Amino acid sequence: MTLTGTVLDEIIAGVREDLADRRARTSEAELAERAAAAAPVRDAAAALRGDGATLGLIAEVKRASPSKGHLAAIPEPATLAGAYAEAGASAISVLTESRRFRGSLDDLDAVRARVDVPVLRKDFMVEPYQVLEARAHGADLILLIVAALTDAQLQELGAQARELGMQALVETHTAAELERALALDPALIGVNARDLKTLEVSAERAHDLLREIPAGPLAIGESAVRHVGDVEDYAATGADAVLVGEALVISGDVPGTVAAFREVPRRGRETGATR
Repeated sequence: MTLTGTVLDEIIAGVREDLADRRARTSEAELAERAAAAAPVRDAAAALRGDGATLGLIAEVKRASPSKGHLAAIPEPATLAGAYAEAGASAISVLTESRRFRGSLDDLDAVRARVDVPVLRKDFMVEPYQVLEARAHGADLILLIVAALTDAQLQELGAQARELGMQALVETHTAAELERALALDPALIGVNARDLKTLEVSAERAHDLLREIPAGPLAIGESAVRHVGDVEDYAATGADAVLVGEALVISGDVPGTVAAFREVPRRGRETGATR
């Protein structure tokens, strides 16, 4: 597939430039040594599944976004991540893309050193180097965005993650992308209410897509969460967990908001979809 003239295109162009700079400074051999020495991978799917009674929560360290611009300064990402974990977050997402989200691998290092829950490196993964990089910096989970990758790339990056012991959150936002994602037999499928090509949001489309995810993989609702009612809506349409950034970093009450989101009962999926 070819993406031309989209927001996603522009982001990935910048990601590739920044990746070239990092590759010039750090060899794959050095990253492989660091990955081998990293702490054992934590099971993100198990953490998000929990006891099955309430929704799992991936709480995100998020300073900015292409759609909203600046959200929060977050001078100490480890402190925020610690607050998330102490309040009951199942996992922590750390944005490492610098141009649009103002994140970094330093943020990932700081968070990894602070929390014991699984950590997601959230970035636009387009090359195997980035997957190795994620493990070298302590990530347990990576994001694979179906809209940004060919089927061959999805297979390659997914296989590499498995070889390194990590899991992949495979993100979709259309029925066609969901079909491609299911072909990978992933443990975690994300449904993003935001179309990264246009930045338009449709919670209704996301809810419809969640209903189509068959039993087996955990379903993660992403974007369009402002308050607990939105989390309840995701639960009602079959989400096992939600990934939330903006609503947490601007809440003014991180522990209370995390706790409220984590208390939402899991409803399960009623679907006729088959694998």
